[in-house]
Amino acid sequence: MTAFTTHFSFELRTGIRNKNLLLMNYLFPLGFYLMIGFIMPSINPAFLQTMVPGMVTFAILAATLLGIPDPLVNAREAGIFRSYKINGVPAGNILIMPALTTMLHLSIVTLIILVTAPILFGAPLPTNWPAFGLIFLVTAMACAGLGVLIGVISPSTRLTVLYSQVIFIPSMILGGLMLPYEFLPEGAQLIAQLLPATQAMNAFLGLAMGETAVFNPWLSVIILFSAGILALGLGRYLFTWDSRNATRVKQRWLGLLVFLPYVVGILLQGLNF
Repeated sequence: MTAFTTHFSFELRTGIRNKNLLLMNYLFPLGFYLMIGFIMPSINPAFLQTMVPGMVTFAILAATLLGIPDPLVNAREAGIFRSYKINGVPAGNILIMPALTTMLHLSIVTLIILVTAPILFGAPLPTNWPAFGLIFLVTAMACAGLGVLIGVISPSTRLTVLYSQVIFIPSMILGGLMLPYEFLPEGAQLIAQLLPATQAMNAFLGLAMGETAVFNPWLSVIILFSAGILALGLGRYLFTWDSRNATRVKQRWLGLLVFLPYVVGILLQGLNF
């Protein structure tokens, strides 16, 4: 337990001292939140109704997809994981620590948004706080698990950026953060349902904000939770202490299984679940 606490404390301090992690955990999401908060309401007044969940979801995406994978790849390439193995650090700890510490940083960012959004922009707060907390946790877990998985399967930092952006950019466009899901063409809606941002926004609006959900919000919660568990499980299975494990390298395609809960969700929506 002492080793776990020490490792957790080290990762937590790294998230503050490391300039790149500080940028992704705090400066980028909060800077974007302030910029959008001052611009979007004048363009689209209805944006205020979804501002809090949208900016919280954006902060989660930025910190997890853009912040978690790169340090994992760098540590593996630098041989740090091999030294962990020699000293008896479990592989599971190596993967769960960045996820836990990032979620803690995100809790602080979310608190800042919740306190300032009504004061600065007049944005409404959640009407159901327990539901808001639950959705925040499952969304952060799903995205953190995805970030960990990307870090595990990426052979280089260049591909890490590519893999992360393949999810991050569509989430910004199709995930309901800026443009309501209902405005998307039917084909784009199907693609959107494969994104954690879409499921998070649907759950936030339907369960926490007192708005009308487009599809079953509790199904979205289940999808996010399942995707988070699956992503961490796949990350542990595909984890390598260095880049010499040819078997695991060949099995990187298994990372695509992380989208299985979202596919099942689409099928259940088709059955009006």
